[in-house]
Amino acid sequence: MPLIALTGGIASGKSTIAARLAEHGAVIIDADRIVRDVQQPGSPVLEAIAETFGENMIAADGALERAALGARVFGDDEALQRLNAIVHPAVRAESQRRFDAAFSADPAAVVVYDVPLLVEARVEDPWDLIVVADAPAELRVQRMVQLRGMTEEDARRRIGAQVSDDARRAIADVVIDASQTVEHTLEQVDALWRTLRAG
Repeated sequence: MPLIALTGGIASGKSTIAARLAEHGAVIIDADRIVRDVQQPGSPVLEAIAETFGENMIAADGALERAALGARVFGDDEALQRLNAIVHPAVRAESQRRFDAAFSADPAAVVVYDVPLLVEARVEDPWDLIVVADAPAELRVQRMVQLRGMTEEDARRRIGAQVSDDARRAIADVVIDASQTVEHTLEQVDALWRTLRAG
C-alpha cells in the first residue's frame, strides 16, 4: 500500500505520468482539485480568504475570483504566506481523508498524490516514494507557449515563481525524464509500476 508523491514543475509532464499510473490502476489524488474543492462557495476557506483579502475576492455567484486573488498575492510573499496559512491546512486534512478512504477501500492500493507544490508545502510528509517529472525549463517554456497559448514572458514568470528543478531533484527517489518523446516518458512510468508491483 505505497503512498507516492508525484511532483514536477509546470509543463514538466506530470499529468502524462499521473494518467499512465491511473491506467495501471493507481488511485490518483489531485492536489489542485482538492484546493478547488476546499474553496467551494460557502466553505470556511473561502470565508477566511474574503476576510483576509476583501469581499471582492468573491464573485457574484459566491465562487472564488481566482484572477483577483492571483493578482493580489502574485509577487507579494507576505500575502502569499497568509493565503497558504489559510489553504494548506485544509488541503492537508482533505488529502489525508482521501488517502485513508482509498486505503480502506483497497488496502493494497497504490495511491499517488499529484502535488505541484511538494517541495514548498509537503516534503516532510511520510511518503513511501517521491517521483519527480523532470524536463528542462526551456522545453517547458516552449510547451506552455505552444500547448497552452501563454506568452513566453508569462511562461518564464510562472517557472520563476516555482522552486528550482534542482530543489525538486534533490528530494526525488525516482526522476522521470519527460524531456523526450511521450513514449519514452511512458516506458519509464511502466518500469516504475513494475517495480512498485514487485515490491
